[in-house]
Amino acid sequence: MSAVHASTAPTLAPYKLPRQRSARRVPGGLSTGVFLLSAQFPGQGHAEALERTVSAAVAAEQAGLDSVWLAEHHFVPYGVCPDAATLAGLLLGRTRRVRIGTAVSVLPTHHPVRLGEQAALLHLTSGGRFTLGVGRGGPWVDLAVFGGGAEAYEQGFPESLDLLLRWLRSSRVGASGPRYDFPEVAVVPRATEQPFPTHRTGRQTGGATRTDRQSGPAQHAFAEASAPSPTAVLSGARTAGGPPVVVACTSLGTVRLAAQQGLPMLLGMHSGDEDKAEMVAAYRAAALEAGRTPDQVARIEAEHVAAGVAQVADRTADARSRLLRAMPDFLRFGLGAHRTVDGRERRMRDPEQYTELLCDLHAVGTPRLCADRLLATHERTGIRRFALLVEGSGDRAETVANIARLGAEVLPQLPQD
Repeated sequence: MSAVHASTAPTLAPYKLPRQRSARRVPGGLSTGVFLLSAQFPGQGHAEALERTVSAAVAAEQAGLDSVWLAEHHFVPYGVCPDAATLAGLLLGRTRRVRIGTAVSVLPTHHPVRLGEQAALLHLTSGGRFTLGVGRGGPWVDLAVFGGGAEAYEQGFPESLDLLLRWLRSSRVGASGPRYDFPEVAVVPRATEQPFPTHRTGRQTGGATRTDRQSGPAQHAFAEASAPSPTAVLSGARTAGGPPVVVACTSLGTVRLAAQQGLPMLLGMHSGDEDKAEMVAAYRAAALEAGRTPDQVARIEAEHVAAGVAQVADRTADARSRLLRAMPDFLRFGLGAHRTVDGRERRMRDPEQYTELLCDLHAVGTPRLCADRLLATHERTGIRRFALLVEGSGDRAETVANIARLGAEVLPQLPQD
């Protein structure tokens, strides 16, 4: 989900905050979750970064947030989680209500069938709380390690996505493409089956149920989860229809592919509202051209996700200062470690300027400002689902406190379902 290596800066139009906030302005409400990089800040170890991620995910549920999104990277401290689906399985077992998604599982470094098997397993055993986000990734050395090379990144994504979706929607699948060629086999387990029945554990209060607090961790082999929120499930999809799938889109080509497949987009935190609005418009045009009705397109568009940054403080200057102290060194440390698969040159944005940009674009400031910026993004783009980077301080305790303030002080100011 990072595009800090891009050579052009996103559009930053003058920010006009809404004059009033009203639940009537957002049918269905806004859905707010956290985006976790498992970032290794300078001086930290890998275990420390991963423990912060686990603590943050649990804190997100306790704070009443809707979702947790997990990034995936290889060989760089920018993110030390190499398999977002595996980490999602752990967190689905540690939580009971919140949805867990990948942002993203990088298809060129995964076999689509293997990833489809993982997704089906998590979907069926979590009561349908898993969302599979997939993306093209970058032209990194990962492609040399896992196979496929630059061609898998540049040409192979459509074939991989098609095979993955067929695996999630069918009972038998074969392939005869340029990259994947195998005889028809049975899909086991089938994602289209009804997930294992889950148990309601009492009235929901602040992310934990009354029974949860009385009895402690669930003893059942499967997570005791409440039923997923209707708005958290892919538009029109039944729980038994397989896990929701979203596609990370950073180019118009991928936007068109997502539209043709009828999948919602996951848009990066590097782009401003004007850029996001343009991609939403391009998606709508491509989906209509592919033969979908306006009502079908509207249902899919309701599931687009915008990645952003959230840092809550009593004063906006304090929130910005906290990120500006920690993130530039992290960006240099993390993204500077990237190596391309074929030696091509990649330019990285200035870390200080990029951090400033993120503070300008996103929910960084007082609770009121954070709520206003999220609502303003919705009003500009139509997007109502957010995945917010909350670990910009690099500190575990501060990350958990940031999530708690997001839930206690920002969410009440936003229209809810």
